[in-house]
Amino acid sequence: MSLDPKIAARLKRNSDGLVCAVAQQRGTGEVLMVAWMNDEALDLTLATRKGTYFSRSRQKLWVKGETSGHIQHVHEVRLDCDGDTVLLIVDQQGAACHTGDKTCFDADVLLTD
Repeated sequence: MSLDPKIAARLKRNSDGLVCAVAQQRGTGEVLMVAWMNDEALDLTLATRKGTYFSRSRQKLWVKGETSGHIQHVHEVRLDCDGDTVLLIVDQQGAACHTGDKTCFDADVLLTD
């Protein structure tokens, strides 16, 4: 498989060839996590509807929930206006964060009203 050339042409990747990916819970809009995708990860996500990302530390692809069982079923994928961020609308089963929390954004509140 390879990423559709029309999609690939719209992506603005960083110097490592990656694009930022934000996973958001379908229905609630809660931001679950931020990760990185290369072209192969995005192509696999579009083809399988499973959240697939690129691990910068391990330098390899990973499918969300592959080892934890906390899978993401992808319902929608959107590209932002600049082409440098992908938004995944998902149904998250189990924790989204590697710490075991529902979201990666439960830890530190820096500002609130």
